[in-house]
Amino acid sequence: MQKLIKMVTLSLVLSLAGGCSYLGVYKRDLPQGNLVTQEMVAQLEPGMTREQVKFVMGSPLLEAPFSANQWDYLYRLDEAYGDVEQRRVTLTFANDRLVNITTEGDLASDIELPSVEGVGPAPAGAGPEDSALSPEAERPGTPTSVP
Repeated sequence: MQKLIKMVTLSLVLSLAGGCSYLGVYKRDLPQGNLVTQEMVAQLEPGMTREQVKFVMGSPLLEAPFSANQWDYLYRLDEAYGDVEQRRVTLTFANDRLVNITTEGDLASDIELPSVEGVGPAPAGAGPEDSALSPEAERPGTPTSVP
């Protein structure tokens, strides 16, 4: 009986100690907000209408709560094993025309966004087995040419 108690205690201690070990935690980059690039800001010109600005920049992330004359485009990238990059573009309007552009952060640096290819299920008809057969080979009774 004492041997059984020792065995159970040892098993319990080993399993608890194994759960406390640090093997590392998977982290991933966390992008938030509107991606703003130098090319987008370079297309902006004073005098543009709000619709023209929306065409170039997209919808703003924030509109000033007490004044509809200021739009803010914010972007923050929290890199998994690195730094946090923040960008901000503030656009000011007067009489529905762009009058001022203020930028913060390094808009000129490139940001590598992860590709979404291979994430999630493949759409119907996009699997490798679907592309292997041509439409002629799928129909029974259709002669196929053999080289």
